[in-house]
Amino acid sequence: RKLDDYKNKYAHGTSNGSRKDRKRKYRESDDEEYEHSDDNAEQREQEARRVSSSIQQRSIFSSEECARIEEKIDEVVANGEAGLYREHTVDRAPLRNKYFFGEGYTYGAQLEKRGPGQERLYRKGEVDDIPGWVHELVIKPLVSNGVIPEGFVNSAVINDYQPGGCIVSHVDPLHIFARPIVSVSFFSDSALCFGCRFQFKPIRVSEPVFVLPVRRGSVTVLSGYAADEITHCIRPQDIKQRRAVIILRKTRPDAPRVDSDSPLNSPLKGRPTPLKAKRAHRKADPDAAHRPRVLEMDKEENRRPSISRQHRHSLSSENYWRRDQDHDEHRESSGRKVKMSRH
Repeated sequence: RKLDDYKNKYAHGTSNGSRKDRKRKYRESDDEEYEHSDDNAEQREQEARRVSSSIQQRSIFSSEECARIEEKIDEVVANGEAGLYREHTVDRAPLRNKYFFGEGYTYGAQLEKRGPGQERLYRKGEVDDIPGWVHELVIKPLVSNGVIPEGFVNSAVINDYQPGGCIVSHVDPLHIFARPIVSVSFFSDSALCFGCRFQFKPIRVSEPVFVLPVRRGSVTVLSGYAADEITHCIRPQDIKQRRAVIILRKTRPDAPRVDSDSPLNSPLKGRPTPLKAKRAHRKADPDAAHRPRVLEMDKEENRRPSISRQHRHSLSSENYWRRDQDHDEHRESSGRKVKMSRH
């Protein structure tokens, strides 16, 4: 359905689609300056409409249902802290923990050969099965409300964010996941942004092409243009309180898996030893002291992918940014000119 105008409140006074001749500058250091000039507001507004038209959003879960699911998410966090999951089920990052169920995949710094399209599913059995409560409390209501067909989901990921956490601009790997991409939000309201660029040292995010508020209990369905032709992200400023999202997807039958001789795929020998909790990081109690940490975030490989289908396998996913990489790569795309000047 068509999204409501209330989305604009997350744009901090700006509309979805940049104002004409608007300029933004981000300084990374005393001798580097990036100037972004939007000289085609009409094209950006058209792009924003294309994003909006390929998103569905519904309110299905009541406050009571959310609270019950949030208790289950806290149990997942506690189980992760206790080391009760298989090694590849839990993926830790500053201010964000990821829990793979059903299917998990490698990305970013985990890849031997980095770059778009290099993501690989783990071998079967290397992550835990989708918990029964996810099927009963989350997937079943989505099926009964016609959001997804029965049997669609074989991958469930829980992303648990602390205030200031984020995930950089990416496209869910097209060679790994079928469409649509379904997500359900919990604990607090936030926003999903499309077409942003991330800068680092310190972290900065450019103005989005489109901003989608995601409220607690809301269901968001991405397909078409919003899923395939433009990147999406979560900005640090949009995570003001703890927020979790359950992402429900279906893997493609021909999705590649990590080779058996890869160092990522050591044979399973029962359950691993308990994961060592990072200092001042994840606790089972959502009200525990989650002190801020230095963000060492993912690197955005592309502002957005090529529209050409033949190039889609080269799309970036959640690639980690590393300090020793050159993260000053910019590409010129329609509707936005990116200029880099060094002094």
